[in-house]
Amino acid sequence: MDPECSRLLPALCAVLVDPRQPVADDTCLEKLLDWFKTVTEAGPSLLLLQENPCLVELLFRVLKAHDPRPRVLSFSLRLAGLFAAQEDCFQYLQVTPSSSVSQQGELLPMLFGESGPLGGAAWTAPTVRSGWLQGLRSLAQHPGALRFLADCGAVDTIFSLQGDSSLFVASAAGQLLVHILALAMRGPAEGHPSPQGCDWPACAQKIVCHVEDSLRSTATLQVTQALNVLTTTFGHCHSPWTQGLWVRLSPLVACLLEKDPIPASHSLVDLLLSVARSPVGSSDCGLWETLAQTLSHLSPTQAGPLALGILKLQDCPQALKTQAFGVLLQPLACVLKAAAQAPGPPGFPEGATGDSITVDTFLSSKSACVGLLCQALAHLELLQLLPQRPSPWPQAPLLRAAVAILRFCHGSAAPTSDVGGHLCAVLAGCVRVQRAALDFLGTLSQGTGSEEGLPGHTQVAPGLPQGPQLLRPGPPHPAVPRRYPWPLQELLPVLRKRLCSPCWEARDSGLEFLTQVTRHWGEVPELTGQLLRDPESYVRASAVTATGQLSSWGLYATPTGPEHPEVQQESLFTELLHILSTDSEGFPRRAVMHVFTQWLKDGHADVAEDLEQFVARVLQAASQDLDWEVRAQGLELALVFLEQLLGQPGSRCPYAVALPEAAPPATLAQVLQALCRVQLFEFALRALFDCDRPVAQKSCDLLLFLKAKATPCGGPQEAGASPDVVSVEAALQRWQAGEQGQPLGELEPEAVMAVLRSMDLEGLRGMLAKSSDHMEKSPQSLLQDMLATVGVLGENEADCY
Repeated sequence: MDPECSRLLPALCAVLVDPRQPVADDTCLEKLLDWFKTVTEAGPSLLLLQENPCLVELLFRVLKAHDPRPRVLSFSLRLAGLFAAQEDCFQYLQVTPSSSVSQQGELLPMLFGESGPLGGAAWTAPTVRSGWLQGLRSLAQHPGALRFLADCGAVDTIFSLQGDSSLFVASAAGQLLVHILALAMRGPAEGHPSPQGCDWPACAQKIVCHVEDSLRSTATLQVTQALNVLTTTFGHCHSPWTQGLWVRLSPLVACLLEKDPIPASHSLVDLLLSVARSPVGSSDCGLWETLAQTLSHLSPTQAGPLALGILKLQDCPQALKTQAFGVLLQPLACVLKAAAQAPGPPGFPEGATGDSITVDTFLSSKSACVGLLCQALAHLELLQLLPQRPSPWPQAPLLRAAVAILRFCHGSAAPTSDVGGHLCAVLAGCVRVQRAALDFLGTLSQGTGSEEGLPGHTQVAPGLPQGPQLLRPGPPHPAVPRRYPWPLQELLPVLRKRLCSPCWEARDSGLEFLTQVTRHWGEVPELTGQLLRDPESYVRASAVTATGQLSSWGLYATPTGPEHPEVQQESLFTELLHILSTDSEGFPRRAVMHVFTQWLKDGHADVAEDLEQFVARVLQAASQDLDWEVRAQGLELALVFLEQLLGQPGSRCPYAVALPEAAPPATLAQVLQALCRVQLFEFALRALFDCDRPVAQKSCDLLLFLKAKATPCGGPQEAGASPDVVSVEAALQRWQAGEQGQPLGELEPEAVMAVLRSMDLEGLRGMLAKSSDHMEKSPQSLLQDMLATVGVLGENEADCY
């Protein structure tokens, strides 16, 4: 430990135990514990206590206090656990007497035993109970700790804390039981102990017996506690003894399936998946049978997470995977049946037809119906992106089901059954289900073969937005061009209504969906461009992204005609530049900068028409923006422009060890002239002194990159040159002082490069990379601050960090 810290420790310990002094805040105490943890990990804790006896005195004095403050008591319990994690220090704390307090030895039993905080008023504070558990968690690292836990009765207290009113305390108690069980099973028991537990250590037997009793309990809370302990055990402990533990407890777990209703179903699902992912899963064939029984016993909503987890497993019987996939598909199969669609391609795999339980869930309540559909769509969306998804993947039925759900939400479905009528009533106008269905369709569109085997003759009936109509085969409707892939033909009327919705969330999610699907489906309605003037900023930002992407692919045309007279002569670039310059919200302006940067990378037609004018106008608008993210993105665009001029398109790591090779001098001279014409130098140098650090960092990286490219080209031939740098340096000094009003005016490339070579950009980047408290973020500073808050130090000795 630093000598200065050792000098300050006694005063700090005296402050902590003095009831007249204000208690340090939790942040300071946490930082203090982090520091002690670092010190104990770096060297022997015993030597630390012997050299700093004030620490032991602190623990004794906190115990002696008539009414200890909860935060200080919790801190002391955790501190004692850190010291006792090393066995020699553990023994030292067992027998060391206090030098100034009339108490002898046995410090640890007084802290963690029944005679300690357990019987005091401070125990009612959750922070004390949490500190007690965390202290024991740190202490339980060696065999001596197991004997100590048994002697002081700590395990029984941990059992009771599993049901604590504080969720943090209850969770910590369960995790501590798992840690103690794993510690007890180390050594000789780590082989293959018998399932009966006759050769298990006493502490392990006690914990396992408690879990067995909890699993037999009729109280759901106790069953949940036991299942959570087992889930954590199999998730973190992969030693052979866990196989014996599962053999012993699996019959009790299976008995839970016989109860109606099944208690703690969510915790049961978590446990079974945790066991299946552990080494136990590959050695116990009975586990697969238990999983299959659980799938059939749980309700559709409860079985969904289990089915998804089973399909994610690497080694799993095919029959179980088929059953699990059927569970996920059942809600969508019910939707297709209720929609009364015309015959089409092959439907879902066998076993995925909607059963009576799924139908009953749909009919039970609106919340159950909406919840089950959203869960099924979310699970299938996750599964679609996984490499282990079932094959063949039922792409066409899933697309039809998603479109049918949107039709129910839109009110355009024509049901022929009670279930269909109930879905029409429940899902009409349901934004939550619409968002889930659109997200799912966007994910499906990223899959391969999305158009294979799809019914190309299926179309949306005329008048769909005005009234419910059935999907029917026939020639394409004139309003829906044949070039639109299926099911975009189905979606356009639904999306048109969604994009005109008074709810901004509906308009925004519709635009996000269109942005995804156009990667595969080509064109979108011109309504997207009209939403650039939407009253909601989130919608305008999404519209900017969508139109920018469409324009990159040549699929966006500026609307013309009598219905759009105000934009007849405007290009999309002009309209987006207007948004960048005038929009009052930051989200659309940020989106515009991202679009312009992507256009520059892709060689967009509006960019290629006049590259320098494009960059100059964008940088001019970005430099005047008050949003730091817009200015930072402007620097990103400037870097792309510079790399393209140098013939190095693409991203470059600013932390690369090897600097890129310099361009030929002739090319570099042309580059510098171009940078001056677009006023990139002025933009970057202003940003170098930006009050927002991320902007200054990006500017520094940009100028360092340019400096590295230009330095090899400078040489003796330039030694006689004396560019006029006085005006540039004077302007930089004014900007650094906060006077950013005066522009640089016409710049000479030689003057700018001379200034860059004279600046310590490397040192500036290093300074910007440091946090604001790097000068005073130290243990010594922490101790000084804590003492200064109570007036122990002089008023000028406190560090502000």
